[in-house]
Amino acid sequence: MVKSAEGSGTVIIKKYANRRLYNTELSSYITLDHLAQMTRDGRDFKVIDAKTEEDITHNILTQIIMEEENRGQTMLPVPFLRQLISLYGDSMQAMVPQYLEASMDAFRRNQSQFRQAMEGAFAGGPFAEIARRNMDMLEAAASAFQTQAKAGAATPPPASAASKDDDIAALKAQLANLQSKLDKLVD
Repeated sequence: MVKSAEGSGTVIIKKYANRRLYNTELSSYITLDHLAQMTRDGRDFKVIDAKTEEDITHNILTQIIMEEENRGQTMLPVPFLRQLISLYGDSMQAMVPQYLEASMDAFRRNQSQFRQAMEGAFAGGPFAEIARRNMDMLEAAASAFQTQAKAGAATPPPASAASKDDDIAALKAQLANLQSKLDKLVD
């Protein structure tokens, strides 16, 4: 039995048809709460369907976010969710993940400066403790997203010349599709 991806430290989690999650590193069943904690702790994991061997990490991480949102401490505002949904099927859809990841990376890099500015703005006033708590929650949320982005990009598969050519061909096709849409708009 493979316990983790070769040399990467990635923990393999198997999801069975009975919806149970099995941590191959610990040889025990776990819950989504355990995976959420692993994410917060910076542990890299990959969830695979035990029957099909399909990588379902994205689906599981989305499920964790939904459960966190349902617990009452929503982080994703309705207007943001509406905007995100409206981008599905849009010609810019392919760019959204990179944009969101870059935005979250920038947020994490500037987090300490942001925290200091916010604490300074409310220092000594009645809102200082509220601002501190809000910043703690923002930091925890950003940490979860940052770890998720790293988990998704931590172990890229080795690229062969054929896959690079396929990627280039796919990008050219997308570019041609965008150009044709622009041409239609201009005409």
